[in-house]
Amino acid sequence: MGLFGNLFEKKYCSVCNGEIGLLGNRKLEDGNLCKNCAAKLSPFFSDRRSSTVAQIQEQLAYREANKQAVAAFHTTRSFGSDTKVLIDEDARKFMVTGARNLIDANPDVIDFSQVTGCDLDIDEDRDEEQRKDAQGNYVSYNPPRYTFRYDFNVIIRVNHPYFDTIRFQLNDTSVETNPDNPLAVMNKPDPQSCQDYREYEAMGREIKEILLNARQTVRDEAKAKSAPRIAMQCPLCGATTTPDEHGCCEYCGGAIAK
Repeated sequence: MGLFGNLFEKKYCSVCNGEIGLLGNRKLEDGNLCKNCAAKLSPFFSDRRSSTVAQIQEQLAYREANKQAVAAFHTTRSFGSDTKVLIDEDARKFMVTGARNLIDANPDVIDFSQVTGCDLDIDEDRDEEQRKDAQGNYVSYNPPRYTFRYDFNVIIRVNHPYFDTIRFQLNDTSVETNPDNPLAVMNKPDPQSCQDYREYEAMGREIKEILLNARQTVRDEAKAKSAPRIAMQCPLCGATTTPDEHGCCEYCGGAIAK
């Protein structure tokens, strides 16, 4: 009786106070979360069960503020098939999403400076091809023949308060390669001979290069900006000056050669 009483006892969301349906509860460390509130969390967030109500409320406040960043986002480059990396080179930000309606999806907008690493992981799988014998049974070729399949996964590591890894697949369907010479024993075709393979590999490496180079540029600029300024004589007005962040004299505004 007690078991069924607990099962059918009404539960309420600790965030919005709405009633939670029978199968709609998402457990928190110190409370409950309804599916509607859970759907507003970042898609890359995976620590819900160990999160407190206060932590979830903080994240939902961040997600609400993120809507403004999405509205201001201007895509200058795009990579991927179903899931895409969208880059705003002017604002030095990016997001990863498979949504067509960005406003509704509210994907996390991430600064280049938050990137801590990026890798391309190419997964290889193989399936043995078979034929029917005289009795209609499937049997192996002699020598065996294989079809090779490849998936291209990008792993972006970030310094973010709610997640540290973004992993997604560039290709929507696996890239297949077959032996050029099916009579060769264990003949594995060179995947570079496949145009789709080359295109996805190049795309993944370009994403990695863009994000890592952009991160380094932002960090170099921040380091230069925080570096101590040294007093020198302005060649234009002769004053002893400490150049501003643009390398200009604080008195006459003229550029001082470094």
